[in-house]
Amino acid sequence: MKRWLGKAETALGNHSDRLNAINIFPVADGDTGTNLYLTVRAAAQALSSPAAPHDPGTANRAAGIHSQQDVGAVLARAGQAAMEQARGNSGTLFSVFLCAAAEPLAGHTRLSSPLLAAALNRAQIRAWSALSDPVPGTMLSVMEAAARAAAAVDADQNGDDSNHALGLALDAAVEAALEAVVRTEDQLAALHEAHVVDAGGVGMLLILDCLRSAVLGEELQSELLDGLHGYDVQDPHIHADMPDDDGVEVMCTISLSPLDAATLRQRLDEMGDSVIMSQVGGAMGADGKYRWRVHVHVPAPEPAVALIGSLGEPTEISVSQLALPRDPAGHEH
Repeated sequence: MKRWLGKAETALGNHSDRLNAINIFPVADGDTGTNLYLTVRAAAQALSSPAAPHDPGTANRAAGIHSQQDVGAVLARAGQAAMEQARGNSGTLFSVFLCAAAEPLAGHTRLSSPLLAAALNRAQIRAWSALSDPVPGTMLSVMEAAARAAAAVDADQNGDDSNHALGLALDAAVEAALEAVVRTEDQLAALHEAHVVDAGGVGMLLILDCLRSAVLGEELQSELLDGLHGYDVQDPHIHADMPDDDGVEVMCTISLSPLDAATLRQRLDEMGDSVIMSQVGGAMGADGKYRWRVHVHVPAPEPAVALIGSLGEPTEISVSQLALPRDPAGHEH
């Protein structure tokens, strides 16, 4: 898991410019590559630093079990860090993916084909449900295709938990993800008109190939992205020719009761779009509330910030202009 996220951080760093160049959906703000890179970097760094007191492996260590051997605990720690520092639509959805994938892996010391299939399926379902208005032709479709392919291979192998079966499942997942990326161009009108594939989908494909590489001990498949429309180095920065998007992106973390969370999602849906809400950590606090990561695009920040503040005490609030790309160093404009 550490090797996977480390490889993904490097790969996304290398590809962030091209991902930004074709980022035109849901808004042409040219930052999908940067957002994914910063989010994956947060996940990777969480595994290279000492465990925090609330780390999911704490109970295991107290019982004499090395938490580093618990694949689910390691991934949950990375997922929580990613969620807390998630950037943009793509980063938030990947954080949801990571947190959910950790759940079926909890208590297991190695990855297998059945566990991979379960993790990818849980992750894609959770990512689809996190968005108020999920759209096919995005990284969601890539997640779903990979999960279906891994499940099909696992079914054919009758639950074989050998490394060979795991390799077949990973090969199938990456191949299906690539096919899903190619299809995105014809699933969304904006992509079809610009003759490009979805940036978030390509980023997810890279992340999955990094998982395959880390598990199988093989190099990344450098030819994987050959021929994807808009992705050649000489291709222009498509997003730069798109009209500026008015409005801002608001993100925060907040503790809410289930009822208040449902209210906030409904009100944000009425106020803006690209609403993503997902629980952070999954555990209910002593006050009966859960921690949520909230993301929304709105015309102006004040009404959204006021609404969020009326329901609780938000932390890590960020407000970014959609018309301006984020600073790669992570500073908000």
